[in-house]
Amino acid sequence: MTDTLSTPDLAAELVALLDLEPLDTDLFRGHQRPGATARVFGGQVVAQALMAAQRSVEAPAVAHSMHAYFLRAGTETQPIIFRVERDFDGKSFANRRVTASQNGATILTLAASFQRPEAGLEHAIAMPDLPPPEELRSLDTLSGDYAGISAEAVAFLRQPSAFDIRPCGVPAFLQTEPATPVSHVWIRFRGSAPTDPAMRRGLLAYLSDYALLSASLIPHGVTMFEHSMQTASLDHAMWFHKDVPLDGWLLYSSESPWSGHGRGIARGVFHSRDGQAVAHVTQEGLIRMRPDLAPRTTIPHMP
Repeated sequence: MTDTLSTPDLAAELVALLDLEPLDTDLFRGHQRPGATARVFGGQVVAQALMAAQRSVEAPAVAHSMHAYFLRAGTETQPIIFRVERDFDGKSFANRRVTASQNGATILTLAASFQRPEAGLEHAIAMPDLPPPEELRSLDTLSGDYAGISAEAVAFLRQPSAFDIRPCGVPAFLQTEPATPVSHVWIRFRGSAPTDPAMRRGLLAYLSDYALLSASLIPHGVTMFEHSMQTASLDHAMWFHKDVPLDGWLLYSSESPWSGHGRGIARGVFHSRDGQAVAHVTQEGLIRMRPDLAPRTTIPHMP
C-alpha cells in the first residue's frame, strides 16, 4: 500500500501489540489496538500466545513449531490473558502450553516446541518462479479494478496495513471464476524490522493467518464479498525453519488440497527473496455457506 494509507507507525503499533504485559510468572496480558471494535483477528491471538510461550524459554532455544486451536471468537474491545504451562525442558528441546482467555472463557489453546540450534541434513523444495514484487501492484492500487463492482471490496483493499501486500494475479479472496486452489503473494513489513528473533517469529505468526483459508474458496468461485458465508479459523499449525528476514520481501504461497463438510484445509510456505524456505503453515477452517445471512457477513482481516 502507499505511504498515504499505511505508515511505519502501523508497523510500530503492531510490534507494540505483540509486546505483552507481564502480570506474574508465566502470566501475561495482551492489549488491543486503539479504537478496535470487531472480532479479534486470529493471527493476533496466535502471535500473542506464541510471544507468551517464548517469554518462558531461555536463549539460545527458539521456537520451531506451534499448534493452536481456536475455541471461541475473541473481541477486540477487551485485553486477552495468556497463561503459560512449562511442560518440558530438555537438553535440546522444550515444550510450552498456552491458554488465551477473555472474561474467564478460553478462546485459544497453543502448544509450542523450542530447540537449541544445531546442524543437520538440509533440503527444501524450490520456490516458485514468479514475477518479482516490483512488477506487481499493491492492494490499494488493485482497488481501482473493483470500483463500480464492489464498494466493500474497494474499502477492504484500501484499509491501512502494517504490510505492503502485492498478490501475483487476482487475490484469492476476490476470485470469482473456479480455478486451481493456489495463491501467491509478496509481502513486506513496513517500518524498521525488529532485531529480536522472538518478535520476528511472532510477527510472521501474525501474518500467517492472512487470507490463508481463502485458497480453499478458489475452486468454487466463491468470494466473501458476494456470497453469504460463515468463515473462521479452527486450528493453525506452523513450523519455523530459520530466523525471519523481515527486512525484505517474503513470498507467501498457499494451496488448498481439500474442502468438504463446511471445512477447508490450506497449507502455505514463506520463502525469502533469495529462495530459502522460512516457515510452513497449515490451517483448517470453517467455510460454511449461509444463505440465511446477508452477503459480506464475514470479511477477511487486513493485517
